[in-house]
Amino acid sequence: MADTNKIKYGIRNATIFPATIAADGSATYGEAIPVPGSVSLSLDQQGDTTPFYADNIVYYTSVANNGYEGDWEVAKIPDSVLTGILGYVADENGVLIEDAGAPVVHFALAFQFEGDVHARRHILYNCTMNRPSVSGSTKEEAIEPQTETVTITATTIYNAKLDKDIVKGSCTQADSATQYAAWFTTAYQPT
Repeated sequence: MADTNKIKYGIRNATIFPATIAADGSATYGEAIPVPGSVSLSLDQQGDTTPFYADNIVYYTSVANNGYEGDWEVAKIPDSVLTGILGYVADENGVLIEDAGAPVVHFALAFQFEGDVHARRHILYNCTMNRPSVSGSTKEEAIEPQTETVTITATTIYNAKLDKDIVKGSCTQADSATQYAAWFTTAYQPT
């Protein structure tokens, strides 16, 4: 389907699906963890373009797709993400403790951008993130919300059905109404 959006704006419906990575490099995804309060998502492509010169011209160009990396700003990282993805543990009093030795948990990140025609939904299949910084400021004449920012790295994951390393998928309701409706319930897997 041709993309009839002329503009995009507004990120919402961010959802994390914890991943279990298999020996062949593929993933299975766990239950959805909604992350309300997305402010912005800015991911830059990673990878190099390498020209090969022959016959006094660029004879061949190779392009490496190494995924994306950048910042995700949210109102507040939910405790469910702190424990389910970043490895925080709750002690017997319910106090969240940051575990310095927690293993890296991979996840898929689903979200959507609004548009003038379609609210395109996206999924990044193999993400990791760092811990948010600790910051705050005093209240003055008006309450100024303090956001939290994490750095997201999205790399490739193997998909056996396509027999390809994949990075990202996207969908509109016009592409597949069934998949569009389930986008934030289960991590979409290509068929």
